[in-house]
Amino acid sequence: MSVPPQLERAHLIGIGGAGMSGIARILLARGAKVSGSDAKDSRAFLSLRAQGARIEIGQRAENLGEPSAVVVSTAIKETNPELAAARERGIPVLHRAQALALLMEGHRVACIAGTHGKTSTTSMLTVALQHCRLDPSFAIGGDLNESGANAHHGEGGIFVAEADESDGSFLTYSPSVAVVTNVEPDHLDHHGTPEAYTAVFTEFVKRIQPDGLLIVCGDDAAASALGEQAGVRVQRYGRTVTGEDDARVLDYRATDTGGMVRISLRGEEILVPVAVPGEHMALNAVAALLAGIELGAPVDGLAEGLGAFGGVRRRFEFKGRAGDVRVYDDYAHHPTEVAAQLRAVRHAAGSGRVVVVFQPHLYSRTKTFAAEFAQALSLADEVVVLDVYGAREEPQPGVSGALIADRITGAGVHYEPAFDRVVPLAADLVKPGDLLVTMGAGDVTQLGPEILAELDRRA
Repeated sequence: MSVPPQLERAHLIGIGGAGMSGIARILLARGAKVSGSDAKDSRAFLSLRAQGARIEIGQRAENLGEPSAVVVSTAIKETNPELAAARERGIPVLHRAQALALLMEGHRVACIAGTHGKTSTTSMLTVALQHCRLDPSFAIGGDLNESGANAHHGEGGIFVAEADESDGSFLTYSPSVAVVTNVEPDHLDHHGTPEAYTAVFTEFVKRIQPDGLLIVCGDDAAASALGEQAGVRVQRYGRTVTGEDDARVLDYRATDTGGMVRISLRGEEILVPVAVPGEHMALNAVAALLAGIELGAPVDGLAEGLGAFGGVRRRFEFKGRAGDVRVYDDYAHHPTEVAAQLRAVRHAAGSGRVVVVFQPHLYSRTKTFAAEFAQALSLADEVVVLDVYGAREEPQPGVSGALIADRITGAGVHYEPAFDRVVPLAADLVKPGDLLVTMGAGDVTQLGPEILAELDRRA
């Protein structure tokens, strides 16, 4: 498939980001000339450079060269020297989502949206379609454990993409199949109010092709309500759905390797194995199954693919074992995600305790949801709360991890704002048989291997 003319010589600012590196990977596979820059080196650069990308560390105007377009994400500020130089020189500037939309042209597109579960559901659908030998192109916000990649240019005429609502950029897409897993207020630093956040999903649904399909979780009131407004076919899934074409969850059973969900679909009972723990993951698998069926894949093949799904990096990712202590890492950074994951972790822990090292992400989110985070984290036995990972935000007076830690009940609580003291503290807390999970969207992911190393050193 040819490269869109606008992207024949693309320069990506912040090329190491999850979304940007995926676009670069697809462009290179299609034969485009790709350059880019980032503030620091990344493991993603090894494969991109091997494919022919020119990548500079540090962002300077002279890095631009002569691109046909410059691609940026919302995180790139107008003061960025490369973006400022592109504006001055009249070089076209495309948002990441606009570039991805250009790459989708000529494909049958499936977009997975929702406050929670986007990455996992997109990944499940991708792996299930691959199992059916349909070779989809895909762009995901995390690396598949099977391939280690977050994007791929396929030859199957299908494009599967995670649709990010955080900045409203998913309104660039016009899918033929769309999934909305749930809708719950988040990213209020951008959207401002819960009503505005919900409204952007309403607009997204309007972007579905006239002959397309909207798949929504019927157990989530806000997602299900989108189906009432859609001008396209709607299919629901969940325990509470009753429609003739809906996928009703009859039973979910946790297993040692994940779970098994039994659904009723158009008068037929289907067993779907899920290789990752938690009923929330089983619901994601059902959504992926429905999307795969709509895309023309066989039910049996999809179910086999879902049973073989090996997970996504940073989604309850096993990091290792030190003696009888298991360590995992998870990306959960919203109260609903934290609670759902901890319920799954509780089953995986068996008779052992659950120890969580949690890093709040964004000052605005911490301030808004401090009580909800505390309630979710109370599901653990021991909780270490770090200070806030600010990411794109400046610190706010009075907003710290203590807002959450001070509200946690029913668990041992330890607020540790000093990052370098977390590893020995976590090592002090765990006992043989415990399951420890580092959790959050920031650099807390670095701590799992360090905790394992400290436990091994002590042993």
